[in-house]
Amino acid sequence: MTFSVIARCAQTGSFGVVVTSSSIAVASRCGRWARSGVGAVATQNITDPALGQLGLDLLAEGYGAEAVLRSMVAARPHAEFRQLAVVDGNGATASYSGAKSLGLYKEQHGKDCVACGNLLANDSIPAAMVGAFEKAPGKHLGERLMAALEAGLAAGGETAPVRSAGLYVVDRFVWPVIDLRVDWHDQPVAELRSLFGEYFPQMNDYILRAVDPTQAPGYK
Repeated sequence: MTFSVIARCAQTGSFGVVVTSSSIAVASRCGRWARSGVGAVATQNITDPALGQLGLDLLAEGYGAEAVLRSMVAARPHAEFRQLAVVDGNGATASYSGAKSLGLYKEQHGKDCVACGNLLANDSIPAAMVGAFEKAPGKHLGERLMAALEAGLAAGGETAPVRSAGLYVVDRFVWPVIDLRVDWHDQPVAELRSLFGEYFPQMNDYILRAVDPTQAPGYK
């Protein structure tokens, strides 16, 4: 029901998640598992959101991607229903798809990123997402993740129309610098792109208001 990318920016150390699904509110379950200075986790298919929190906590303790993934698979029951991925602070990646993942499912690893999907229209979609992510390493992580999601949709997406999407990026703060979400929409990826286009030019202003409001631009 879902395809996603989790990733690290090697230049800034930021982490992010982008996801879309035919289910409602996918970002609330699958799209919030990234932590500044720590890494990012994907938990999807028949989702157990507790695994996202567990994965981030283990990364924060210093475990690498492979060790974290093994712990996530072993930690809770029904691993065969889960599709999981991890990127750690060094950009190493690991992934797992249980035997009861839905429909056509696949994972693809790239530099500082991993893409996963289930109920896919074809098996080229994760590779298309990774290819798009790797194409522009100098761009902001949010832009690279959006391009990856759009590439996955263009390559065929899911077997059912997607209905929700989300983009979540953390940088050097305890709060996300990007947290955008679209629910129950006929074209959630296009709507997410529109939201990103509105928000991104203002992003640094909102960061500055938090860090030093005396230097931030005022509201009109």
